[in-house]
Amino acid sequence: MNRHDWMAEQFEAHRRRLRTVAYRMLGSQSEAEDAVQETWLRLSRADTSGVENLASWLTTVVGRVCLDMLRSRKSRREHPLDTSVVEPAADPEREALMADSIGLALLVVLETLSPAERVAFVLHDMFGMPFDDIASIVGRSEPAARQLASRARRRVQGADATTDSDLASRREIVDAFLAASRGGDFEALLALLDPEVVLRADAAAVQIGADEKIQGAREVARTFAGRARVAQPALVEGSPGLVWASAGKPKIAFAFTIAKGKIVAIELIGELDRLESVELA
Repeated sequence: MNRHDWMAEQFEAHRRRLRTVAYRMLGSQSEAEDAVQETWLRLSRADTSGVENLASWLTTVVGRVCLDMLRSRKSRREHPLDTSVVEPAADPEREALMADSIGLALLVVLETLSPAERVAFVLHDMFGMPFDDIASIVGRSEPAARQLASRARRRVQGADATTDSDLASRREIVDAFLAASRGGDFEALLALLDPEVVLRADAAAVQIGADEKIQGAREVARTFAGRARVAQPALVEGSPGLVWASAGKPKIAFAFTIAKGKIVAIELIGELDRLESVELA
């Protein structure tokens, strides 16, 4: 058997699982097939003589392919969600564990995540890939990859409780925060903030001048009082938030975590791949 035939045989042994992985990330059978085909092309061109675990190598490649496809889709604002269900994973135990958590409802929730969050969540929570491997796929550090999956997990776990009225309530709170910030109304800001509220900024936002972390209602209120004059309401990763834009392009997004009518966390987002998901309201 020549090398090409051997590689084709090895790839076919993993094709079904790769298609399942790709479908979970893309939500489209046709795109999943395209991602698997691209993975085969990359395998056929690669030197795999030093690869000890071909299954892991192929999963990494298909993950990168899917991430590129998700980012391209976000830039075009496309959401090709299939309503049919792909063939189950080859591993019966994994299939049983996933059976209750996979379906159209989850795929709809996954559409609200940023590309990097979706890839990190699917690869770790659904397929058990270690975070150090995921980090190389999404181009982040291992702790950052953990944060991506954690944010996605919170969104997925809270999705069932999210209703139109919840979103409207969140929007009212964010709008009130913006008005209080613009007007320099310190007391109004305090009333909206949880006493233990945390303000965090990602590395890109810190580079622009934001503090990496501020904790406590009074400290966060001081940070925003009289500020945010050019911020605009927006949907940030599917939830009401704010954005500062320049020349029509988002530069910093403000993601709010709200619980029991109070803002418990604010995240300043400057990373380009996450800003792609911001939609001006």
